[in-house]
Amino acid sequence: MNILLINHYAGSPERGMEFRPWLMAREWKKLGHTVTIVAADFTHLRRQNFDVPRSFTEVDVDGVPYVILKTPYYHGNNVGRGLNITSFCLQLSAHAGEMARRYRPDAVIASSTYPVDIYAASKIARKAEARLYFELHDLWPLTPMVMGNLPWWNPLILLLQNGENAAFARSRKIISILPNTDQYIRERGYDVRKFVYIPNGVVLTETQSASAEPVPQIETLRALRAEGWFLVGYTGNHSVANALETFIDAAKSLQRERVKLVLVGRGNHKDALVARAAGAENVLFLDPVPKTAMSALLTELDVAYMGLAKSRLFDYGVSPNKLFDYMLAARPIIYAVESSNNPVRDAHCGVTVPVGEPRAVADAVRQLLAMDASSRKAMGENGCAYVRKNHDYTTLAQKFVDALQD
Repeated sequence: MNILLINHYAGSPERGMEFRPWLMAREWKKLGHTVTIVAADFTHLRRQNFDVPRSFTEVDVDGVPYVILKTPYYHGNNVGRGLNITSFCLQLSAHAGEMARRYRPDAVIASSTYPVDIYAASKIARKAEARLYFELHDLWPLTPMVMGNLPWWNPLILLLQNGENAAFARSRKIISILPNTDQYIRERGYDVRKFVYIPNGVVLTETQSASAEPVPQIETLRALRAEGWFLVGYTGNHSVANALETFIDAAKSLQRERVKLVLVGRGNHKDALVARAAGAENVLFLDPVPKTAMSALLTELDVAYMGLAKSRLFDYGVSPNKLFDYMLAARPIIYAVESSNNPVRDAHCGVTVPVGEPRAVADAVRQLLAMDASSRKAMGENGCAYVRKNHDYTTLAQKFVDALQD
């Protein structure tokens, strides 16, 4: 089967987010399928963007073929990002005939976070006489309505809503990382029989990988552990959505314990978080590490922290990559998320606390600190077993292919 996957933000473990398209494509290739990913040369998510001489440049990304479309640079979530998205979608449409002829896809997957790439994807599928699929990551336009407090009649919301309607109506299957998207599809008035749940996942061999070069962040954590510190860590984007204020504020209640709260990563909210933690000697900020070093870094933590701000978006479930990384590393988890699913509870691999309550986070830290090491190890191993069973990319890729061939 020839698969054409369109994802504006597609990256790779080396280049940075998003990882899922590359990981899926690699597994599909192992299954004997031909895969091409279409992505933009610039996005705010990648650590290393593409440098190509012209639009529609074919690039090999660690064994996976990409087609790169040149798009305008932008900074922040503003008009510049909108122009970047518009440029990508217009070029995608302009090259629809060439993509249909050159790659002869049997399946075309519209997989960008936003839904308006569905029009160009539909055009490619029509010209190639291929099946059209929609992969839903975030609920747009519901996300900007909730997060940005935008009314339904806002022109941007209407544009996104039309895109989502077209995706739900035209696609043969709606493949979502969120477990309860069928409820959302039903509320929108579309056929829930199209729904297929394929969550985010992990690559099991990552636990055995080791960085060839010393990683300063890992060395820092290793030294702290040698000094007897109990390390509770968060890794990932420092954004408002991750509710890290609660994590930092918990440090005030833990000053008498030999506990250090560690935040590894970057984001547009990091400066505000650093200012909030000023004077708290038990809070440590570290720069992000490459995806290939994440497993080694997590093993230096005693406990991992996962939090999200309250939102009705989570009525349809969550599927956070970092949570599955924590599980694969066999770390006990403090889980401050309110959603319709709770993998930490299901796996018996941590402590669930209310959202927005620093004292509850501090109490959870004390609870885990008071446990003997063998009990914490057993808790972490529960999570590892759960994620290996339910979130292995080899299994998820096969399930995806089954949906494409159904």
